[in-house]
Amino acid sequence: MKGLKLDITSGILILAGIVITERYCYLLYHSLVELFSILIGFSIFLIAWNTRSIMANNYLLFLGNAYLFISFIDLLHTLAYKGMGVFKGFDADLPTQLWITARYMESISFLIAPLFFNKKVNVKAILFIYFLITTVTLSSIFYVKIFPHCFIEGKGLTWFKILSEYAICLILIASIWHLYKSKMEFERLVFGWTISAILSTIISEIAFTFYISVYGLSNFVGHIFKVISFYCIYKGIVETALKRPYEILWRRLKQNEQKLKEERDRAQSYLDVAGVILVVIGVDERVKLINRKGCELLGLREDQIIGKNWFDHFLPQD
Repeated sequence: MKGLKLDITSGILILAGIVITERYCYLLYHSLVELFSILIGFSIFLIAWNTRSIMANNYLLFLGNAYLFISFIDLLHTLAYKGMGVFKGFDADLPTQLWITARYMESISFLIAPLFFNKKVNVKAILFIYFLITTVTLSSIFYVKIFPHCFIEGKGLTWFKILSEYAICLILIASIWHLYKSKMEFERLVFGWTISAILSTIISEIAFTFYISVYGLSNFVGHIFKVISFYCIYKGIVETALKRPYEILWRRLKQNEQKLKEERDRAQSYLDVAGVILVVIGVDERVKLINRKGCELLGLREDQIIGKNWFDHFLPQD
């Protein structure tokens, strides 16, 4: 409980620090929010990529690869934001188009990811598909310019942008339902942080359906909830993977190990009921299991018997 309070307090302090910058410069505020989420997104990718050969969590492996491209598009969105002056000849429509692209990719990735709990992830195929989607989408925005307009200066959001935000919310709601069905695959806190991240994203997307100015109040609120969302993602995935990797990288292996231990304990309890000595000896002639009666007859503890050669240590020599 203390740990959770500390996590919440830390999140509030981070959020407060970012919000304070808005009073000084909205562009700085926006850049910090986006960089915060970009760093976390890239961190998820780095964890997934560098543990891909040993990772037993295909959900995270898929999501990690997805966040490489989501973070890249978010970076372009940050650089394209009104006032940054990086992309000449574009107005506030460009960052809005990039925003919608990244959020569609993120929400659909959350929806698809649970499908990989019981499937092997072909990392090269996933990277190629996301690369192809990203390339085609960015080409439609920057070069071919056939991507639907999302923001019109002086008028505000287009219907495509507004409807897309609601569509993204529906996809995220579906992903929550999908995750809930697979909640046994998650450690309790990881599941809670992940659901909190998705819920925060939904609130963020709703806020982004109202603004007329890219520096407006609803835009400001939407970015606050984006910070909250990515902080939850950080706590649920990045921090857990670094501090308690067995809870997220090898959770299924841990569960299988626990099941094996339970089976062994059950077998041991059956052996202990017997009133005669019962011993399980492996092909290497070493003791694998012995019941309580056997320990009593030999006058030794179980840990003094298990693993030793039965014929060398416990049978009388000729």
